[in-house]
Amino acid sequence: MARNKFDIDENLESPFDIRHFKRALVYIRKQQKPMIIAFILSALSAGIGLSAPLIMQHVVDVTIPAKDKSGLIGWSALTLATIVVSVILATIRSRIMTRVGQDIIFEIRTDLFKHLQKLPFQYYDDRPQGKILIRVVNYVNSVSDVLSNGIINFILEILNLIFIAIFMFAVDVRLSFVILGGLPIFMGVIMLLKTRQRRAWQAVSNKSSNLNAYMQESISGIRVTQIFTREKRNEGIFTRLAGNYRSTWMQTMYLNFLIPFSVDNLSTLVVTAIYVVGLLGMGPEGVTIGVILAMGNYAWRFWQPVLNLSNIYNSFINAVSYLERIFETLDEPVTVSDVPNARELPQIQGRVTFDDVTFAYDPGINVLENLSFDIKPGESIALVGPTGAGKTTVVNLISRFYNITGGSIRIDGHDIGEVKLESLRSQMGIMLQDSFIFSGTIMDNIRYGRLDATEEEIIAAAKTVCADEFIREFEDGYMTEVNERGSKLSQGQRQLISFARTLLANPRILILDEATSSIDARTERLLQKGLNELLKGRTSFIIAHRLSTVKNCDRIMYVADKGIAESGSHDELIAKRGRYHKLYTAQKMEA
Repeated sequence: MARNKFDIDENLESPFDIRHFKRALVYIRKQQKPMIIAFILSALSAGIGLSAPLIMQHVVDVTIPAKDKSGLIGWSALTLATIVVSVILATIRSRIMTRVGQDIIFEIRTDLFKHLQKLPFQYYDDRPQGKILIRVVNYVNSVSDVLSNGIINFILEILNLIFIAIFMFAVDVRLSFVILGGLPIFMGVIMLLKTRQRRAWQAVSNKSSNLNAYMQESISGIRVTQIFTREKRNEGIFTRLAGNYRSTWMQTMYLNFLIPFSVDNLSTLVVTAIYVVGLLGMGPEGVTIGVILAMGNYAWRFWQPVLNLSNIYNSFINAVSYLERIFETLDEPVTVSDVPNARELPQIQGRVTFDDVTFAYDPGINVLENLSFDIKPGESIALVGPTGAGKTTVVNLISRFYNITGGSIRIDGHDIGEVKLESLRSQMGIMLQDSFIFSGTIMDNIRYGRLDATEEEIIAAAKTVCADEFIREFEDGYMTEVNERGSKLSQGQRQLISFARTLLANPRILILDEATSSIDARTERLLQKGLNELLKGRTSFIIAHRLSTVKNCDRIMYVADKGIAESGSHDELIAKRGRYHKLYTAQKMEA
């Protein structure tokens, strides 16, 4: 069966790097105070609980033989008190650590989201969205418990082992060595499984990422799926990915269960050995029934922390594989960012200069080469040409969504690579071909780029782009709730709302990338009147395939062959009878 990008697993061969865990400690230190309180409560709870076997030994060997009824009642009441106090302390500790775990999740997820907001377009061009989302949601959830409860429980279980060992040796040294005899075997099992477990959890991480990415894309593209009746084919792909995840998960669980299985069997053998050795050593000078019962109890208690530590270890191995992916995302370089000592771009007039600009999405494969042109403030520029020639690339470079490979781009004489991105992009209005609508009201969507805009300004912008009429037809008007990507709206309505959003920002440089492609001819004629007013005094770049919409631009640039093949007004290019003339004539004949 053919493979696709969802079958591609990320690299599993990187060795365990303790630096991942050290970086996680940064988040843990912020919760230091509540974690110390929780640890103290845990230690008190464990210490109080460990007194129960000693009480039992005393009752069996002393109180019962002496037929001391009042003493038996007293010791029973004390045992009940230790249980109640231990449970109360453990409950308080659990509530504290629940809050700590959620605070750690919040911190990591916030850092991830902030970093993702800064990453360049190219990062998102190269990755399915689902593989990004799973790191922010699922992976962070998976590591939170290990980074909170896991640390405390690890220290606590170690202390438990030490306390239990002290109590054991205080009761009987020989039987204590019997209990400790299973530890070397257990450590051997751990050493044999640790590398296989880590790689298994990495594989689970990959299969989960692949499945999540495919689900996200399938849901986003459900309309196309149903149009082309791809349901059965997609079900097959999903079944394969889900099956890969299931089989990988089961293999991982098999490895995980080997450790508890080993602990259960070792603990059973050790307790059996205690009873055998203890019974063989019974006598006037040997061990008593109370000692055997107490040591049997301590044996179970000793191996319980060992089992808990093995579970913590499994969780730790799991968490490390997720931490690798989380920190890999946080380490993704922000290639498009403010340079050191970047300065604010002052209020611009709108002169745009490309000086020998070269650009490549992939190294060695240039989309643009040695491109140079100079646009005066207030000029309207149309970019036309074949699909894939680089028209959208040119306007993306003006906004510095990508770093150029060579040359320079200047606005009003300022190199855009040396100014702050916010000061650059805040003076631009960009209307993309994909009119993205966010969840919320129509008014919220129009106000998205200018939060201080008044309701009157929002309505004025909507009227300018001919959106006011259809908006008022909705029952709630501008307060109509729309879903993500504007599923309740037609494509043309989404474009008009996006147009209003762009106009409201009052940009000095306006970029329209196929902005009227989904608008009917009547609306486009009405919209053109508003656009003519908007374009006055602003530098504008208009990308359009319908050449009739750009005939009146000050200059038309035909993008081809990694640069500008032709440039001039409509009449000049028609008279030249070159590529633009050929394209315009072909469209006119089709019409």
